Amino acid sequence: MSSPEQVIAVLRAELRAAGITYKALAERIDMSESSVKRMFGQKDMSLSRLAQICKAAGIAMEEVLRGAADATPRADALTLTQETSLTANPRLLLVATCCLGHWSMEQMLETYQLTEAQCIGLLAELDRLGLIELKPANRYSLRVSNAFHWLPDGPVQRYVRAHVVEDFFSGSFDGAGEALMCLPARLSLASAAELVQKIQQLAAELARLHQNDRRLDPSERDGFTLLLGFRSWEFAAFTALRR
Repeated sequence: MSSPEQVIAVLRAELRAAGITYKALAERIDMSESSVKRMFGQKDMSLSRLAQICKAAGIAMEEVLRGAADATPRADALTLTQETSLTANPRLLLVATCCLGHWSMEQMLETYQLTEAQCIGLLAELDRLGLIELKPANRYSLRVSNAFHWLPDGPVQRYVRAHVVEDFFSGSFDGAGEALMCLPARLSLASAAELVQKIQQLAAELARLHQNDRRLDPSERDGFTLLLGFRSWEFAAFTALRR
């Protein structure tokens, strides 16, 4: 949950970006400038006061709260125990994947064979595991960062190798926005490390686009998956032909 200090910091930044000074804000909400300064200096205000300030400044309160939530420190990965719990229940892993894609509970119920009671129970379990924070009206916020990743060779990655990879690569990869490449190369360790760094940058860019497109209508978005692997490897059938 976002702290009051983070909410105030985001609000202050939004006011600064809009060119609204404490003096101008004080006039709009019928307070003295010194009282406004003191309120911001104490880094605490009621929700009704926050709503009043946002309305007077022409700032969307939802954006302030979302910005504060985005600034809250979050984990980049789950623990081994948490991932094990996910892979032990395919429905739980399904709902976790939907949450990471910012699906609403209504979208989950429309798309998958889940009852409302089942979905609420799975969301509650994800809250207990620390992946999400379940809120009133069955809404939630993620407790993991935009840089979230599964543990290397952890339970989820092993599950993906066993159940997902073959299904993923069985597609034709000829649709809009799709691509499949298998590019062999002989590289030094330094060059390989440089490429890994670029792959990490690509993952960060995917997270940025994913975050930005949350503002679009669900009908304007589709589910895409980036599955990357890069390692020292030779196809076994080729290895068998070596001298």
